[in-house]
Amino acid sequence: MTESKAVILGCSGLTLTPEEVAFYKAERPWGFILFGRNIAEPDQISDLVASMRDAIGRPDAPVMIDQEGGRVQRIKPPIMQAYPSADALGEIYKADREKGLRAAWLMSRLHAFDLMKFGITVDCLPVLDVPVPGASNVIGNRAYGFDPETVSLMGQAAADGLKAGGMLPVMKHMPGHGRGMVDSHHELPVVDVPVDDLDKHDFVPFRALNKELMAMSAHLVFTSIDPDAPATTSRKVIDEIIRDRIGFDGLLMSDDTSMNALRGTLGERAANIVAGGCDMVLHCNGVMSEMLAVVKEVPVLSGRALERAKAVEAGFQQADGGDEAALRAEFNAMWAVA
Repeated sequence: MTESKAVILGCSGLTLTPEEVAFYKAERPWGFILFGRNIAEPDQISDLVASMRDAIGRPDAPVMIDQEGGRVQRIKPPIMQAYPSADALGEIYKADREKGLRAAWLMSRLHAFDLMKFGITVDCLPVLDVPVPGASNVIGNRAYGFDPETVSLMGQAAADGLKAGGMLPVMKHMPGHGRGMVDSHHELPVVDVPVDDLDKHDFVPFRALNKELMAMSAHLVFTSIDPDAPATTSRKVIDEIIRDRIGFDGLLMSDDTSMNALRGTLGERAANIVAGGCDMVLHCNGVMSEMLAVVKEVPVLSGRALERAKAVEAGFQQADGGDEAALRAEFNAMWAVA
C-alpha cells in the first residue's frame, strides 16, 4: 500500500472536484475533515465521505468532524438534532454528578449513531480546556466547567461514549486553551503564567486522559515554557509538556494551519508544525492554493508518527450494539428536565 502523508485535509464543497480527486490521489493525505460547507443532505454526506476514501484508495481512512453540540455542530437540524453545549451538560453535572456524567456519555454515544451512518469515524471532542475569568469566548460554553476535575471527568465520559459507538475522539486543545484572552482564529493568544500553575490547572484534564489515541494542539504562546513559538510549533512545549509532563504519547495533530494565530505563509506554517513535533498537519478550509503550499512541506508518515497513526487505525472498536431509540429518549428526557 502507498504510504500516507502526515496531513489531514478538507475539501471545498458538497462534492469533490476533479482537481481535488487528482490532488488527493497524488498527495495521499492520511485523513480528511468535514465542515458545514460540505453538508447538504444525508445521501450527499455519505457520497462525499466515500469519494474521499476512494480518491486515496483507503476504505478505512479516518474522516473527522467537529460535532461538539452547541455552537460547534457542523451537521445541524434537520439532518441531526440540535445538541446542547458542553457547559449545559456541566450544569447537569453540578446538580447531580452521576446524571451529568451519563449525559456526557449519552450525547457522545448519540453523536456516534449520527455520524457513523455517513462513514464519519472521528469526532473532534472532548474539549478539555478549562477557562479562566476574562478568557476569550472562543472556548466559553464549549467547556464542561471551570475546574479541572469537572472537565476531566466529563471529558472522559464524552470520549467513552464515542468509543462505545465505534468512533474515536480527539482531545482539544492540548496543552490547554482556557487562558487565551483572544480568539486564536484571528490573533495569537499569549499566556503569561508560571508553568507550575498551568500544571495544576490547565494540564490536568489532558493528563487524566493521556491514554487516548489523538489530541489537537493549541495555537497559544506559553511564555513560561517557550516565549517565541505557539504550542503547535514549539518543540519545547510538545516534548517537555505534552509528551513528558502530560504523558501523552498518542497522535498529536495541529489545530487548523490557516488560523491567523500562526504566522508566515501556509507553507512556512506547515513546515514549522512538522519541525515542532506534531505528528499530523491539519488544514481545514479546502482552498486548493493553500493545500498545495501545505503538502509541499509535509513528509510521508514515518517513525513514531507512523506508529501513532497505525495505533489510531487499529484503535477503532466495534460499536456496543446499543438501542439508539432508547438512548436518545433517555438523553432527551434528561435534557428536557435539566
